[in-house]
Amino acid sequence: MAGTSRTTFAKRQKERARQEKRLEKLQRKTERKKLGDTDAATREKQSTGDLVQTLGEDGQPRGFDFHDFGK
Repeated sequence: MAGTSRTTFAKRQKERARQEKRLEKLQRKTERKKLGDTDAATREKQSTGDLVQTLGEDGQPRGFDFHDFGK
């Protein structure tokens, strides 16, 4: 009978470890989602922030062309 309680204890430990691993995995997943959302927002801001205003021969600023937004 002592042998059966040992296996039950081992099963409980394995189940506990499995649940902890699952929770850690879910936490990492939610962190990745949060970072993914913020990364997309910063990428969008950076893509418009990379535009460089150029000046024409007369010193007046040139307008942007559709090629400037091609990134």
